[in-house]
Amino acid sequence: MSHDPSFYFPAPREQKFCSQCGTLNTNRLLEGDNRKRDVCENCGAVHYQNPRLVVGTLPVWGDKVLLCLRAIEPRANTWTLPAGFMELNESMSQGAERETQEEAGVKIALGKLYTAIDIPQVDQVHVYFLAEALGPELDPGPETLEARWFGLDEIPWDNLAFRSVSTSLKHYIRDRSHGHFEMHHYSLALNR
Repeated sequence: MSHDPSFYFPAPREQKFCSQCGTLNTNRLLEGDNRKRDVCENCGAVHYQNPRLVVGTLPVWGDKVLLCLRAIEPRANTWTLPAGFMELNESMSQGAERETQEEAGVKIALGKLYTAIDIPQVDQVHVYFLAEALGPELDPGPETLEARWFGLDEIPWDNLAFRSVSTSLKHYIRDRSHGHFEMHHYSLALNR
């Protein structure tokens, strides 16, 4: 089945069958709740759907930033910061370090939380940490076609994968120009 390239969900958002007993779920408003939930009428399990957390880094080596050329959908063949979905049993910082290693193979010293971006139309929150590379060596993994250091005047703005990447890079350039890196929290909700 093929979809429009803008369509992407890592897993179905509706849970048709109960993960506890396998019975067909119903979608209904529970007493005291404010939205419909997938509910098993057989065993009573409520299957909550919550936003997914994407964690990553904005790695810096001298006056260059690291970008990775995506080998996978969504947005294959576009540049991104090293990031991906946080796994169970890991902290945000652990996930950001893991994703940076998996996608770029760069050794980093993780810095402070830099951007936290709400993207409600795809049920995600993107979080990027500043990171200082411990060396320029890169060894990208299978989800990355190429990892490369870019000067701030070389960033491929017309071929960036996601708005969260471009806005984080714009904040970095602005903050670098005045030497003060503050934490940025904002929403990239679509205007409806």
